[in-house]
Amino acid sequence: MPRRINIPRKTKYQTVPANRTTARFTAKLMTNGKRTLSDRILREALARAEAQARRPGLEVLEAALRNATPIIEVKPRRVGGATYQVPVEIRGDRRLSLGVRWLVQAARKRSGKSMGEKLAAEFVDAMNGLGAAVKRREDTHKMAEANKAFSHFKW
Repeated sequence: MPRRINIPRKTKYQTVPANRTTARFTAKLMTNGKRTLSDRILREALARAEAQARRPGLEVLEAALRNATPIIEVKPRRVGGATYQVPVEIRGDRRLSLGVRWLVQAARKRSGKSMGEKLAAEFVDAMNGLGAAVKRREDTHKMAEANKAFSHFKW
């Protein structure tokens, strides 16, 4: 056992600054427990998005997440014999979860060479208010708006 407490270690890759959103993205991108690979994909995507948008990568990520995160959703509520779609406001952690999930799913469905390219394109599109993740958010909001009449069934 070494006597020193902190052993300086050399990292092979530059790491993404750790915060809550990047940790969520890394976890959602990960398949088969390969965290280093998902970390590298996220880093590559942020670098590509930074080059395309000419803004810092984390700023692009935050803007994309802000545009793809839903505020309200519908939940089925059974009253009598009928089932109503009741609009409900979403808690903060679920909002973030849905936004991250939708961005990753939309990136996976895109056509492109690598996952880094697809994710970067989805980030830039979401930042500009385009893309599948933003469309999904708008559809959710439209559905909630259409069922606003049933909001008195909240529980």
